[in-house]
Amino acid sequence: MSPMDPSIIYLDYNATTPMDPQVVEEMLPFLRETFANASSRQHEPGRGAARAVDRAAGRVAQAINADPREIVWTSGATESNNLALKGVLEAPAYRRKSRRIVTPLSEHRAVLDPCRRLEEEEGVEVAYLPVDRDGRLDLNRLREALSVPTLLVSIMHANNETGVLQDIREIGRLCRERGVLFHTDATQSFGKEPIDVEDFSIDLLSLSGHKIYAAKGVGALYVRRKRSRVRCSPLLDGGGHQRGLRSGTLNVPGIVSLGAAAKSCLAETESSNRRIADLRDRLEKQLGFRLKGVTINGATCSRLAGTSNLRFAGIDAEQLLERLPGIACSSSSACTSATFQPSHVLAAMGLDDDAVRASVRFSLGRFTTGREIDLAIERIVQAVDETRQVASPAHQCSW
Repeated sequence: MSPMDPSIIYLDYNATTPMDPQVVEEMLPFLRETFANASSRQHEPGRGAARAVDRAAGRVAQAINADPREIVWTSGATESNNLALKGVLEAPAYRRKSRRIVTPLSEHRAVLDPCRRLEEEEGVEVAYLPVDRDGRLDLNRLREALSVPTLLVSIMHANNETGVLQDIREIGRLCRERGVLFHTDATQSFGKEPIDVEDFSIDLLSLSGHKIYAAKGVGALYVRRKRSRVRCSPLLDGGGHQRGLRSGTLNVPGIVSLGAAAKSCLAETESSNRRIADLRDRLEKQLGFRLKGVTINGATCSRLAGTSNLRFAGIDAEQLLERLPGIACSSSSACTSATFQPSHVLAAMGLDDDAVRASVRFSLGRFTTGREIDLAIERIVQAVDETRQVASPAHQCSW
């Protein structure tokens, strides 16, 4: 049963998820009774907290076929991405190597913005690669980009706005062949898609708890230790916690919640994906049948089961959302919507300004029900019709 307010149809799971009640139950003791600092191993309460952290590391590591010692706890994926990018570029072990990063234009701002800062302040060269109409990276372009000495490639597994999946297994293989480090932002795919850091030749991987029904404010960075160990300098100084990679008192309740959520996702990913994909397909098919001029952004390639980015010809998404107060969805990624800037992801896919402004992201999750989807379809159809009726002739088009 959904923990959401029953008056709201929540279709913004890519922005954040509600906490799973079972995850909350496992987390609560570490807010109440077992509240000790996990670094205080001189006494049993501290050792108990440390054991909980270790257990969570084991659960997260199991989900990606890693070693628990390769898990570094952070405050979320933004910090993880910054640690991966800046930490590698600042590591003494790589100072004699190329100071060049390769990344697509469709990456999350938590990758693009650190890259731009490294360009402007550290003189790092960044090659920004285009994507196709569906948001996929052309592997031939990547091969060409890697013909120039490169230290790091950073490519997200699943796009947060469209759900489009990149072929990270092949990308990892290309990087491994050329001796280039490979970082993937797996914030949206972790817990939803199979990820094997060994099989995919991943060197660094970012993830966040609040995308998989855990608490906000906790995430992790996988940093390879096996075989060719990845060197990474810390962003924070002070105490040398987590093998010197990330100093600071650990967020034990949050870490416990992330471990519990990872275990839950691992157990039910396949069955959950089938159910969620069926609901997404129902949403898309019914809207396409009942409305003219509906296009799925990223439709012809593999996507996350719960992500649907729809373009409604002849409307402005912001105006549409004003007519949908009972549906929680997004006109762009939640992390950039406060700036009211058109989606850079859709622009990178070649959509013009009108098409970008006409696009809405609906993202489904574990607690989405068939009844909610049916109600959402009715409300969206009505809202689109009303929005089109009041649109000025100058903005109307044939659909």
